[in-house]
Amino acid sequence: MKLDAIDLRILDAVQRDGRITKLKLAEVVGLSPTPCWLRLRRLERAGIIASWHARLAPRRIAPFATVLVEVTLANHRQADFERFERAVAEMEEIVACWSVGGGVDYFLKVVARDIDAYQRLVDRMLAQEIGIDRYFTYIVTKVVKEDGALPMALFGGE
Repeated sequence: MKLDAIDLRILDAVQRDGRITKLKLAEVVGLSPTPCWLRLRRLERAGIIASWHARLAPRRIAPFATVLVEVTLANHRQADFERFERAVAEMEEIVACWSVGGGVDYFLKVVARDIDAYQRLVDRMLAQEIGIDRYFTYIVTKVVKEDGALPMALFGGE
């Protein structure tokens, strides 16, 4: 699906404010409400807008620890990667997992109640024998930036 500048403005607006009204969205992107709404629906149907959700402020709910983990597998057959990825997909505390090239196989983002809870997760992972050879733990001490919004300029937007 080819996106034009108006589509990119719609995407930029809704990723920054998922509760924007149809009228305000139309105003922001410079369209009348009906064509704007039709474009938004087209972007949803095409799967470009993957979901709608609220971004929580977790520190206002309870204290927690964010841990980044480098993981290297012992073996590198397709079955080894699949076994590891299936196991990770089932672990609620692992909120992101990226397969990467280079000296490690995966980066994980883990959110746990505290460091002890994180260590229990690691112990569980090692006990499950999902192929981990080495792992390195990095405790996040301060979030400097965690916007999550895609830079529309990357895609040719303003």
